[in-house]
Amino acid sequence: MNIALCCSLLLSILAAQAGFSFKYPSTRTESVEDTYHGVKVKDPYRWLENNESAETKNWIETENKLTFSYLESLPSKQEFKNRLSELWNYDKYGVPTKRGENYFFTKLSGLQNQAVLYVSTSPYGKDARVLLDPNKLSLDGTVALSAYSISDDGKRICYGISNAGSDWTEWKVRDVASAADLSDDLKWIKFSSCEFTKDGKGIYYSRYPEAKNELKEANYYNKVYFHKIGSPQSEDQLILENKDEKEWEFSAELSEDGKYLIVSISRNTNPENLVYYKDLTKASSPIVHLIENWGAQYSFIDNDGPVFYFQTNKDAPRGRIIAIDTRKPEAKDWKETVSEKTEILRSVNAVSDRLVCLYLNDAHAVLHTYTRDGKEAGDIALPGIGSVNAISGRHSDKELFYSFVSFTEPPSVYSCDPASGKSSLIASPKVAFNPADYETKQVFYASKDGTKIPMFIVSKKGLELKTKPLPTFLYAYGGFNIPMMPRFSPSIVSWLEKGGIYAQPSLRGGGEYGEDWHKAGMKEKKQNVFDDFIAAAQWLIDNNYTVKDMLAVNGGSNGGLLIGAVMTQRPDLFSVAIPEVGVLDMLRYHKFTIGHAWMGEYGSSDDANELKYLLDYSPLHNVRSGKKYPATLVITGDHDDRVFPGHSFKFAASLQAVQPGDASPVLIRVETRTGHGAGKPTAKIIEEAADKYAFAWEGTQPKH
Repeated sequence: MNIALCCSLLLSILAAQAGFSFKYPSTRTESVEDTYHGVKVKDPYRWLENNESAETKNWIETENKLTFSYLESLPSKQEFKNRLSELWNYDKYGVPTKRGENYFFTKLSGLQNQAVLYVSTSPYGKDARVLLDPNKLSLDGTVALSAYSISDDGKRICYGISNAGSDWTEWKVRDVASAADLSDDLKWIKFSSCEFTKDGKGIYYSRYPEAKNELKEANYYNKVYFHKIGSPQSEDQLILENKDEKEWEFSAELSEDGKYLIVSISRNTNPENLVYYKDLTKASSPIVHLIENWGAQYSFIDNDGPVFYFQTNKDAPRGRIIAIDTRKPEAKDWKETVSEKTEILRSVNAVSDRLVCLYLNDAHAVLHTYTRDGKEAGDIALPGIGSVNAISGRHSDKELFYSFVSFTEPPSVYSCDPASGKSSLIASPKVAFNPADYETKQVFYASKDGTKIPMFIVSKKGLELKTKPLPTFLYAYGGFNIPMMPRFSPSIVSWLEKGGIYAQPSLRGGGEYGEDWHKAGMKEKKQNVFDDFIAAAQWLIDNNYTVKDMLAVNGGSNGGLLIGAVMTQRPDLFSVAIPEVGVLDMLRYHKFTIGHAWMGEYGSSDDANELKYLLDYSPLHNVRSGKKYPATLVITGDHDDRVFPGHSFKFAASLQAVQPGDASPVLIRVETRTGHGAGKPTAKIIEEAADKYAFAWEGTQPKH
């Protein structure tokens, strides 16, 4: 970076802080125009989709220099970073899993970049030893353990490694006793489990064909394979494919008794799937099509011999449990074991002789148990209003483990006897703040069409709420049937400590109230999600929690789309907008990586009817000259192969072209060697959080 450019950037920063315009890096345009069903749409920054070109890389570097210089100049940046480093310095425990005589668990100690996998003879036992330490696999901490599975006897693990935040994982097999890898090396795997056979001599998994541009190329033709331990991947046996359905995704799992391979087939992210199975006790047994009709979701729970138990939303949008006898598989012979409740069934674990069911009640967790024939067997009392992050336990186990978390309490791990429902705390991290100083409340407000929407509000106790407006951070998601529940974040705590308010509404499109709630925010009804969020902001303002000039909004991925949409629809309503790793070009999103799987959620520009509503809200296509947008920090990662970063590049360039960098700058922060979020090292998490919250804090301070 030359001296002239340094001076130019410094002057730009000083000018911005003084309230004057500064010049963004130049971004060229080109005459690209597409015609969609007779509608002409310009795409002047199409060249930024070429992630491998020197020009795009130079653009990223130039934008980052301005962004990071600006962020470093913010008065609260170092304060946030220092405090976040203190708050993040606690032990983070994964829920134990028992196999054979061993317990396996992850633990991230203090400020380690990546969690370490341990094995011991008791949960978090004193004899715990390191089985795999990803921190030793890279100098910058960007190689992560993405997933692992354990053989039935606990003697081997199959583990997936992700590099630089990519969804692509490379799977290896490790001997538990020696902590040494075997020769197995499985590649081109994404969104797949690794399922050991009962004898531990083989693995079932799914994979894609080799990609030429793995960060951009669309992922099609998923297949299920069997891998024999000790053999090369080239010799793996193809178990299942469909050459006529390139978008089908296969997810294979084994029944606990090892007798059945159950394959779930999805064609997009909608909660609906087909179910096939294979009887592994019979040589050359065929693949049996158990459930052949789309329209509902079926999640395998467990089996009693040929009787399979499924969690399903078939004729029950809030969820129920059914039993299917594979000897009489017709729908008329299915038996309901646990009927639909007013609460929302999110997951089921078969532990000992109990079905442990996680339900949502107004977006917080409750645990009910049932006998295998569906009789109520009592509740498992939780410590308060919060979330259950994970449950571990199988039919053959006598205990289960779960993790509980709230907005002000980090994840704690409990051991539970499913028969009595009694829990014992076995791991409780210590964080450098006092949770008793904070409070969480849940309010309900009306959206544009009158629908009642819940929202959590977290703040310090004793603040002058409703009498003195305060800087407020509003975060949401609203999609893919994913519920927004209480969660612990040191970043949120750092915001609260400075006197800010954190608000989290549960928008339609999510999974808080079942499939009907989800469908109310899909496709042509996606505007409901944006209306719900806008109504949340307006409610906070109308009830004197905050004012427009003190309101920051944030969301990631589908939540990044949310922020892009609301800031282009109501730029007057927010002071700061931070769209992260967002789906921002709604006409081309399905052309990259796994984007085609989201067409069931969003629709597609390939359809003339769907094109209209996509154009109506697509953030990229609704940036208008003459509007004053909030101070905007677009965040993405250069290795994001979930939501292609070209979305963020084009959106930031479009905003910069129409908005001068005065008191409301438009910046893009492109993190290197990171992806969509998973596996990001702690050091990068802290640095990014400090930038984000400092940008939000400075942008929500009273204007003089």
